[in-house]
Amino acid sequence: MYYLFFALLLVALLGCIFFHCHRKKIICKVSHMDCCAKCALLDELVYPFGYRFHCDCGFFSSTVDAPQKAAGYTWLYDYMAPRFQMVFDALPVYFNYRGRTWLIEFWKGQYGINTGAEIGIYHADTIIPEADYKKTLFSCAERDEMLDCTFRLCNRENDCVSNAGRHWWLTAFLVGCFSKPANLSMESCIRFPNREMLCAFVEGLKRAGCGQDGISVNGLSVCFCFCECPEHFGPVTRFLRCFSQWKNKLFCKLYLWVTRPFVCTEDRILYLYFYLPVAFRRLLRLRRFKKHGHRPHCKER
Repeated sequence: MYYLFFALLLVALLGCIFFHCHRKKIICKVSHMDCCAKCALLDELVYPFGYRFHCDCGFFSSTVDAPQKAAGYTWLYDYMAPRFQMVFDALPVYFNYRGRTWLIEFWKGQYGINTGAEIGIYHADTIIPEADYKKTLFSCAERDEMLDCTFRLCNRENDCVSNAGRHWWLTAFLVGCFSKPANLSMESCIRFPNREMLCAFVEGLKRAGCGQDGISVNGLSVCFCFCECPEHFGPVTRFLRCFSQWKNKLFCKLYLWVTRPFVCTEDRILYLYFYLPVAFRRLLRLRRFKKHGHRPHCKER
């Protein structure tokens, strides 16, 4: 019995020594990489997941050819999101334009250990009755249907991140930041190809609960601020959102503690990749289900 206990103690001691040496080796490896090498490696690692990393600003964003495009969009994705530690406020804007129902949706909130925001552009093949909106699988906008979008996401401490581009799914995700969706404001602007589509979108925005005073139209661009969530959640969803947020906050603190040898986001993520590759892959499950600016001043950086 004593021999078995001694053997287990020896194995545990050797394991601790091994992981300590392994950790020191990884810290040294990441510390000696130059900035360009770090950015190139990060882009190589995250591209298969449909993302790119902005080294100059420290956030992830989605690529135009992201594999998530094949899944399209349906209301069920948002409904199921709290079960996968995605807790956000959503503002779906439906409108009819040239024989098809379009959906431009805005999101802001917590995606696992990431605070982020999204603008998604989708459409159906025909005009969809309002009663069927939540039953419809919308297709993502094709390259010639993408719109010029921009947004700026801020919390109550004025820590902000912004992104802009011609896209079907414009996003920004700050790693290691925890936020309550209600404490985030999202200032968004979209430029439309013509006045007809712009007017249809503005009418849809009003039906979604945005007042006329909060909408600014300049030429072919529409700007507004998404602050309050128009959706009311049932008791089960409220519980799931609270439970997921509790886990998100816990894992966010754990991420910062595990990667504490570093301060910069790119160093933290690369350290996580070399030290805990499983956790790194989980980090990149930011959004969507598959079918079968200025520099942010987040505490993490």
